[in-house]
Amino acid sequence: MIFRWRSVPRRPVAADFAVHRRSLAAVITVLATVSGLAALPIASSADPSLSTLNSELGQQQARQQHLESSLSSLYGLIDSLSSQIALVQSREAAVRAELATDRANLASAQAALEREQRVLAILEARLARARTLLARQLVSSYESDSPDLVGVVLESNGFSNLLERLTYLRDAEHQQQTIIAVTRAAKTQADAAARRLAKLEETDRQITEDAALRERALAGMNSLLETKQSALRQARAVQQAALSASRERGSELQAEISRIEAQQQAAEEAAAAQAAAAQPGPVGAPVGPTLGPSGGWAIPYPIVLCESGGQDLPPNSAGASGYYQILPSTWRLFGGTGPAAYLASKAEQDAVASRIWNGGAGASNWVCAGIVGIH
Repeated sequence: MIFRWRSVPRRPVAADFAVHRRSLAAVITVLATVSGLAALPIASSADPSLSTLNSELGQQQARQQHLESSLSSLYGLIDSLSSQIALVQSREAAVRAELATDRANLASAQAALEREQRVLAILEARLARARTLLARQLVSSYESDSPDLVGVVLESNGFSNLLERLTYLRDAEHQQQTIIAVTRAAKTQADAAARRLAKLEETDRQITEDAALRERALAGMNSLLETKQSALRQARAVQQAALSASRERGSELQAEISRIEAQQQAAEEAAAAQAAAAQPGPVGAPVGPTLGPSGGWAIPYPIVLCESGGQDLPPNSAGASGYYQILPSTWRLFGGTGPAAYLASKAEQDAVASRIWNGGAGASNWVCAGIVGIH
């Protein structure tokens, strides 16, 4: 029987572990980033202004874009991990197949070892019997006189007896030579069996060590696979939860903004109606203050509507006030009089806002410009 020995590919297994550890570190990094995004506070106020709500909505939209980008990266990482998991699983199948082969070889070696042990026991018994017979033959030859041909002839009673004596002497000599030959052959076979037994024992030990090593490598790959799958599921769940929460908050902000805009529109229409009733004009002439989208604003009306709703508002938490929500420092920088914009007339606020707007070059001074899509 010929046994083939296969060495364990230790270096590829270690390389696989290194690659999978780096992939697992990437998963954990994404998980930490997503957890940080999910933990970001969501601004709220008991009675928020329209500009505050639009600002928060812009933040939520930016957060959603960030989460969607991160989610896209995570899906790419999922695809990469899926390929690596498939590689690990194929490697696992190969290791299991090799392990099954090694165990089969180990079983064959053990069976052969048992056979050789039985053969060795038989040969040792045969050698012992041959040595006993040879010893008895030698003792018998030593104790009795060696008959010569003349003595056999003189002592024989007739020709038949003579033939019997000669045949006996020949058979005794042949038996003695046979015993010696058998003894030598048995000794040679016993030595060869002992050498084969030593080789089989060494093969048995090597196959056993190889099987144990492959089992440890298989257990390590299974543990790594389970860890990666768990981290992947956790990262996906955290990111999807964060994105869902942000989208829900965005929907709430949109609803609140729509509600406030509807209230402001209703108030604006009521004020216009009151002004029209108080100051009737000729038929076809414009009525009411020029606070609507028809004109009378130094900057695009959608920005005004987003910032103040067309109202001369008092300072908010940041200090911005007036129709255009101008900060005190900006108000003074562009030539406004008085401590704040809302204390000045609309005409002066229009003039200052026009200088800030500068034909659209200063649009970035209003947060709502980006929100309503005017840059």
